[in-house]
Amino acid sequence: QYPRHRIEQAYLCTEPVLRVRRKDDAYILTYKGPGFLVREEHEFPLTAEAYQHLLGKADGNRIAKDRYGVPYGAYTIELDVFEGDLAPLTLAEVEFSSEEDAKAFVAPDWFDEDVTYKKEYHNSYMATMKFE
Repeated sequence: QYPRHRIEQAYLCTEPVLRVRRKDDAYILTYKGPGFLVREEHEFPLTAEAYQHLLGKADGNRIAKDRYGVPYGAYTIELDVFEGDLAPLTLAEVEFSSEEDAKAFVAPDWFDEDVTYKKEYHNSYMATMKFE
């Protein structure tokens, strides 16, 4: 019942994070700085051809997921449902306009463990995992 986006992404580099992503019919190159709760992030549009070219240069695993936008008060919870080797992992993320807002956020009851400070749950880290 919530808006859904189909996402495929891969990583050209994990330090710093350089990611290519297809979100529905949009193609994006993203730079992310270091950090957990607060991170610098810049997005640049790509053509489908540039995305395919860069995708061929990516290291590690491609990540595929469906992202649902779940309204929650003044926020939108981005609920990612992973596919492939990462299934049945489901992660929820909320973006805030300030660090203070993030620290004051009261999560809904259906949230489980807070993994904000666990690198193992960054998509860039999961893309480097070995699966058998």
